[in-house]
Amino acid sequence: MTKHTKKVGITGKYGVRYGASLRKQLRRLETAQHAKYIWYDRLSHFPSILTPAAASARSTLRRLRELQEGPAK
Repeated sequence: MTKHTKKVGITGKYGVRYGASLRKQLRRLETAQHAKYIWYDRLSHFPSILTPAAASARSTLRRLRELQEGPAK
């Protein structure tokens, strides 16, 4: 098994390369990039995930649901 990193987090994959300040900047970017984007609807207060993959899944589910129910009246 691999060792876990305490301080460096996601940038542990770079080891000692590229300098500490650049790795710290990259850590901030990558943690924001890999974070879950959950937004709450103002009216219903239900969470909705706003990522490109979620948007694609939502449109696919809507299209399949419309096909199953038939044409809208």
